[in-house]
Amino acid sequence: MKKVITYGTFDLIHRGHINILKRAKELGDHLTVAISSDEFNAGKGKKAYHDFEHRKLILEAIRYVDEVIPEHNWEQKIKDVQEHDIDVFVMGDDWEGKFDFLKDYCDVVYLPRTVGISTTKIKEDLGTVKDG
Repeated sequence: MKKVITYGTFDLIHRGHINILKRAKELGDHLTVAISSDEFNAGKGKKAYHDFEHRKLILEAIRYVDEVIPEHNWEQKIKDVQEHDIDVFVMGDDWEGKFDFLKDYCDVVYLPRTVGISTTKIKEDLGTVKDG
């Protein structure tokens, strides 16, 4: 069985999230999604609309997702890859090169983002995020 992992906040699920989850799942047989814990988001200065448990519940309902785990810090990725027997690490191409250190442990794939949609754009369109 070929196992894939991806990471993110996955707040305000939109078609871009679904596209990346679908394409990630197509790279293997099992997709694990590591989502930022509320504490990790706070440490990054981010606040998700949905708390961790709600984001986890939503992701678990998506047919491409086989398992959801918490991301507590930036450094846990090598441990996750090893403990979950991951073959492929997937991230959006806006992170290109940032996770190449994982190539010692698994394949690393950067997928193109869906043009015209992001959680930040949704928040901006709703007037909840200020420009600049």
